[in-house]
Amino acid sequence: MSLSFDPASIDLPNGHFIGGRLLPAEGRIAMHRPSDGVAYAACPIADAEVVDAAVAAAKAALKTSNWGGVRPRERVNALHRFANHIEANAETLAKLEALSSTRPVGQLVAGDIAVTAEQIRFFAEMADKEGSAVVPTDEASFGMILDEPYGVVGAITPWNFPLSMAGWKLGPALAAGNAVVIKPSEMTPFSTIRLAQLAVEAGLPAGLINVVLGDGQTTGTALTGHADVAKVSFTGSTAAGSAIMANVARTGIKPMTLELGGKSPQIVFADADLDKAAGAIAGSVLANAGQACVAGTRLIVEESVVAALSSAIIDRLRNARPGVTWDAATTYSPAISALQRGRISAIVEAARASGATCATGGSFMDHPGYFYAPTLLTGVDAASPAVTEEIFGPVLTMQTFTSESEALELASHPTYGLAAGLFTRDLTRALRITRALEAGTVWVNRYSRSRDHILPTGGYKRSGIGKDLGREAYHANRRSKSVLIGL
Repeated sequence: MSLSFDPASIDLPNGHFIGGRLLPAEGRIAMHRPSDGVAYAACPIADAEVVDAAVAAAKAALKTSNWGGVRPRERVNALHRFANHIEANAETLAKLEALSSTRPVGQLVAGDIAVTAEQIRFFAEMADKEGSAVVPTDEASFGMILDEPYGVVGAITPWNFPLSMAGWKLGPALAAGNAVVIKPSEMTPFSTIRLAQLAVEAGLPAGLINVVLGDGQTTGTALTGHADVAKVSFTGSTAAGSAIMANVARTGIKPMTLELGGKSPQIVFADADLDKAAGAIAGSVLANAGQACVAGTRLIVEESVVAALSSAIIDRLRNARPGVTWDAATTYSPAISALQRGRISAIVEAARASGATCATGGSFMDHPGYFYAPTLLTGVDAASPAVTEEIFGPVLTMQTFTSESEALELASHPTYGLAAGLFTRDLTRALRITRALEAGTVWVNRYSRSRDHILPTGGYKRSGIGKDLGREAYHANRRSKSVLIGL
């Protein structure tokens, strides 16, 4: 059976999900489908009173269920049931997300939703395997380091990968014994609400996951600054992350995990497998139309292979075809909004005005939705806005080098250090450059995450603090207490 669907046929769970119940609310933020620009819904805005109710429900759920204090294997089993429900409802989740987001429905079922279930399972298995420790002390005392959950975690997720980003937040927080109040993006909220409903249907205590809809200014500020939110986890722009840090500082002190913006380089040496490199580089720009924080949008290539590599990349970029996200055959995504597409265009035009050349793309695509053509800009320098700014769109810049030191100099960015790519057959060089790159993730002879959730992700510089995924994410949702007993 085809996954393609009529967008008008989807029933939207629009409202706040608090204490295990969907609470309908008046829509205030107009929502448009990225694939065709049609207005289809309005998102409510949770004010401080609604956020208070959600946090109170989370606290009550922790107290009545003793979620953080039960035998850890009970949490493991409950989260596995949750993952089962996610998999069983993959089609429904995919349709809700494809309707409002940039993610094609076919890619959601095969990728995002399957990965979300895997993430829940991965972190579930840490609940009874990672924990407290007895530590060496003198013979007259007994020392322990106890791990405990924080309590209520406030999470904010972005619009580019709504479900899998929710998995990043929910998996480690729940496995570690916390409750969560999560705010999805006001542009893509509906799949997250359904995800929370599935948790209750799977037997997780009502109120353990609460979803509040709204914008950053009102809802996000109320959530991150709430006195009873003990930890904050956010994925989004560097500017928004800075605002969250400032808000938390104004209202108290609490730990934060911030996975923020990026402007990631991909370095290609002449000895690389150029066909493999071209596929990976083009793929990082084509995937979700470049709307990913780790998108490798700065190509840095050795001069002797510029012609061959750029030709292979251009061929792949020109094959992109726009299509609505509710068509199972679609592989190329729209920009999330008219505003975002306009921003992409403005940065490309500014780069052109400063001397860049468009080798391909550089224009809107002939389609009713917010599609921008995959673009390769050459003739850019370090001061070009296309090189300095995170565009969050399908725009690749190309710079050249003749020495390893020059390549590393070009790869360094004054603001970002989220990810980097490196293509070479020389293992010694690969290890040397990997150590020199200032990035939280380095991919060698590939440019994409795998489904090995043990690898943490997070940035250097202003690309964030803390880690998502891996053991690091689990431990970031636990706090430690030192205990010394005199014998």
